[in-house]
Amino acid sequence: MKNSAFRKAYEESELEYQIARVLIRARLEKGYTQKELAKKLNTKQSVISRVENAKTTPSISFLRRLAGVLDASLQVQFKF
Repeated sequence: MKNSAFRKAYEESELEYQIARVLIRARLEKGYTQKELAKKLNTKQSVISRVENAKTTPSISFLRRLAGVLDASLQVQFKF
């Protein structure tokens, strides 16, 4: 974290990492495979994989649909 370029890259990917971690945990708790979850969301398994691997930032509408399928609530907050 002493390297400023590394720290910047880490901070820029933190949100994607947090989303990925929560999605994986919730999916596994529900007992869904990526393919099963994708089918419930009317999307492709590769989309779920990209989100779980923090390769993309999902839209709010995707997160809403995801929360609905996982019987969860979606909360977005700003921290100052």
